[in-house]
Amino acid sequence: MEEKVLDKKQNGMGVLLVVIALYGLSVAGLMSKSMVIEVVSGIYCCIGWIFFLGLKVIKPNEALVLTLFGKYVGSLKNEGFYFVNPFCVAVNPAAATRLGQSGDVDENKAAKIFAPNMPSAKSAEAVSRKLSLKSMTLSNAKQKVNDVLGNPVEIGVAVIWKVTDTAKAVFNVDNYKEYLSLQVDTAVRDIVKIYPYDVSPNIDTTGDGNADDGSLRGSTTIVAERIRRMIQEKVSNAGITVEEARITYLAYAPEIAAVMLQRQQASAVIDARKMIVDGAVGMVEMALDRLKENGVVDLDEERKAAMVSNLLVVLCGNHDAQPVVNSGSLY
Repeated sequence: MEEKVLDKKQNGMGVLLVVIALYGLSVAGLMSKSMVIEVVSGIYCCIGWIFFLGLKVIKPNEALVLTLFGKYVGSLKNEGFYFVNPFCVAVNPAAATRLGQSGDVDENKAAKIFAPNMPSAKSAEAVSRKLSLKSMTLSNAKQKVNDVLGNPVEIGVAVIWKVTDTAKAVFNVDNYKEYLSLQVDTAVRDIVKIYPYDVSPNIDTTGDGNADDGSLRGSTTIVAERIRRMIQEKVSNAGITVEEARITYLAYAPEIAAVMLQRQQASAVIDARKMIVDGAVGMVEMALDRLKENGVVDLDEERKAAMVSNLLVVLCGNHDAQPVVNSGSLY
């Protein structure tokens, strides 16, 4: 289905004035003494309201998809006041769909608090069947997905999108909003299962056959871009352009979060111990070399081993060492 943009003249105001003027003449004709004029005036008074159905107001970044007896006529995408065939019907299967996103918020929720008897614009919008061409944000619910290592991960994604082809959005899919939401869910699952949550050895995330350092936690921008491209491939036939995708939430699932925290803590302790031992060995070597160079004391191998042992205990221990004063001979 190819989109046809109607470049009609904005003649809505002129038609409105003409229709109102004809109604005035019809009322005056009903009071005339001519039978023909009275009949014509009466007929117009009964069917003249049909012309009001052809008046359409288009705001900026809005569109109307029009059909005439089931045939696609075209789309109005430029703001203005138009008059179209009164028998044309505006089509938008997703007019009543609410996904909890930026473009689907009920604008009259707050107004209802102060004016509960006022009619809601939500029903009027559903009748008008207008398509929004604005950039909207879809934030689906958090999903639980297994990463490449099988660990359950919770992830949330926000997608910025807009309708660019009104004909495809209306006629190629049943409901373009629900279609987009479903494709976002599937794209997130397809991409997340390629990556580990954190950097792991021997994992290929790019598909080139070589292990790399890609991970959900460390490569969020790359992961989000891959998700955006996959969504775009799936929704192109629905006339939707995905402008941006961002990861808004990422964490281990609650059932393994505590275990993974202990694992991270253990890794941190091991890394810290390695650093302490490396530093302690260097300090012991430096101490022995300085003692030997300055000729302070001449130690045999047994005394060197005892000194190294004592220094390592002092430097690698978790608590402060208690000093012991040797008042006797070294030997």
